[in-house]
Order: sequence, then structure tokens, then C-alpha cells
Amino acid sequence: MSDTLMLPIAHIEARNLIDLIDQFTELLDDPDAHADPGVQRLTPILYPDDIAASDAFAALTSDDLRGRRKADAHTVRASLSAAASDPLEEGHELVPVDLEIDAAGLDSWMRTLTALRLVIAERLGIETEADHDPNDPRFGVYNWLGYRLETLLDAAEEAGI
Repeated sequence: MSDTLMLPIAHIEARNLIDLIDQFTELLDDPDAHADPGVQRLTPILYPDDIAASDAFAALTSDDLRGRRKADAHTVRASLSAAASDPLEEGHELVPVDLEIDAAGLDSWMRTLTALRLVIAERLGIETEADHDPNDPRFGVYNWLGYRLETLLDAAEEAGI
């Protein structure tokens, strides 16, 4: 059992994930973020039979939730920086680098990748598995984030975290 795991990620993937995280934090920083359907999807409906109570709960907790989402995103971005900052020779974009993620950072990674997928799912209109066509190129980033989440879970299981 280890307190850290190694996550292989290509340089280009790290750079693309940083870009997604930057867009995500910009979305969360928007003063009107509470009205964005993608951000709303991050807040569970606590009382499905009482939408007014669910809305009131969301209003009370949304600022704290967005703050925690941003802190998680910053943790992930910081761990990606080394993989994305090295100048690359042409043709080396797909060369993987091992990211070391500690047990505390693992939760931030899982929450951030899941949050990104939820926002993208909202943008693509994915509510159920039937709404997702894996052969439609518009779902590429959504699928890739799912793959990355799965590799992260596999690495955590292998490390015994």
C-alpha cells in the first residue's frame, strides 16, 4: 500500500486538461454562474419532491460548493503543471509522463474530472446513457474525461489508495 499513485499522461493531454480546468474555473468565477445549467448540474437536487426547498438549499450552499470546486481544480492544475510546462520537441506531444498524486490529491482529481464531465454532459444534452453516442465526435472530450477518470481509479486501486 502506498500514499501516492503514478498516473501516466501525455504532455498534450496535460495541456488540454489544464485548458479545460481554466475554462471551468472561469465559469465558476462568473458572477452569474449560479444561473448556468452546467453549474446547476453540479448541485444535486436534494429534495426531488420539493423543488422550492431544493432551490433554497442550492442558494445557501452554491458559493461554498463553487469555492470547493475551484480549490479542487487548482490542486489538479498544479499537479499537471510539470507535465505541461516542459518545452517539447516536435513529435513528443504524445510521450507520457508519470504524475505523482498523493492520497489527498486523489479526491480533488476525481471530483474535478467528474465535475468537468457533468458540465460537458449538460452542454451536450446527456442525461442518460441513451443520450450518449460514443461514435459522435462531439462527445470526444466527454469520453476522454471518462477514460482519464477510469485510469485514475485503476491507478488508485493498484496503489491501494
